[in-house]
Amino acid sequence: MTDRIIQEVRRAQPSRDGDGVAIQRIAGMQHAAMDPILMLDELRAQRREDLGGGFPPHPHRGMQTLTYMKHGGIIHEDSRGNRGEIRGGGVQWMSAGRGIIHSEMPTQDTEGLHGFQLWINLPAAEKMSEPRYRDIAGSELAESRGNGYRAVAIAGEWQLAEDTLVGLLHEVAPRAGVLDLHLESDASVSLRLPASESLLAYIYAGTLRHADQALGERQLLVTSHGERWSVQAGAGGASLLLLRGEPLREPVAQYGPFVMNTPEEIEQAIQDYQAGLFA
Repeated sequence: MTDRIIQEVRRAQPSRDGDGVAIQRIAGMQHAAMDPILMLDELRAQRREDLGGGFPPHPHRGMQTLTYMKHGGIIHEDSRGNRGEIRGGGVQWMSAGRGIIHSEMPTQDTEGLHGFQLWINLPAAEKMSEPRYRDIAGSELAESRGNGYRAVAIAGEWQLAEDTLVGLLHEVAPRAGVLDLHLESDASVSLRLPASESLLAYIYAGTLRHADQALGERQLLVTSHGERWSVQAGAGGASLLLLRGEPLREPVAQYGPFVMNTPEEIEQAIQDYQAGLFA
């Protein structure tokens, strides 16, 4: 069995998106080792003013979004008539397909907010498919507790030590898996997964031990390929978001909220949006 190693460490960069929302972002549109994950945003705001005006209506085409809220609430509404509200631990998923307009706004009682949004690529054959939406309450997600760890599966099948955990968001599973993993002080766990898949780990609290160094918050760990990856927390424990998926190995053309395969397809997306065809 081949063990994975950390081949790259990427640090999130402070930014703002939507109507002035403070975020930490890691973009990987052209990064082969992150494929099919396109981008990871961490939203962490303790003050209402850091939420700005939320994310007012905006378009997407050719990709999926997955929003996972640890704290606070957010409301999704879109041009297909979907509406959903999630709070701590809940998940919202949307496949933009051929085109959709949506908004994501903090609930009125939200003072602080902590969560993540992923952009997950769609293969070329599905980029012009019908848009879809689903939300799942945090209480419905599968959870497992083991020796020094607690894991919450959002999407995909995960093997941790002797446990197998399957996420309810099966719409994502053909392309990607998402797991929220918490390790107690100095605890370790081994994961088994397909050797060909990409595996990323974003540390959002605590530290991990790696050789003679500590890896800390707002760092994304990019692993090599292999069937097993072992991870150990530092003295204060660690919380990390694990992301995996089978690489698409297709060209990526991106302009703002549109992710296609060629510049010509991006130009067509802009024209279609301006013509009012996203509905």
